[in-house]
Amino acid sequence: MDQAKRLKPGAIAFTIFWVGAMLWWSGEHHPANIVILTICGTIAGYLWYLAMRLTFQRLRPFPLSGDHGAGRDTT
Repeated sequence: MDQAKRLKPGAIAFTIFWVGAMLWWSGEHHPANIVILTICGTIAGYLWYLAMRLTFQRLRPFPLSGDHGAGRDTT
């Protein structure tokens, strides 16, 4: 499983948590408020996904696909 596939469920969970927290914090459950917070949550989740993907690409905490590390013999 590559990094992008690992980040997508995290971004979805972040979006759901963010929308739920903002609805709870605002205390208003009008349809317009729900739509606006859902749109903002979707944007926040996508930006979180992009930020984490950029961070992981720069730090490279996971080996690339097919990379077995420097400790293995290639013979």
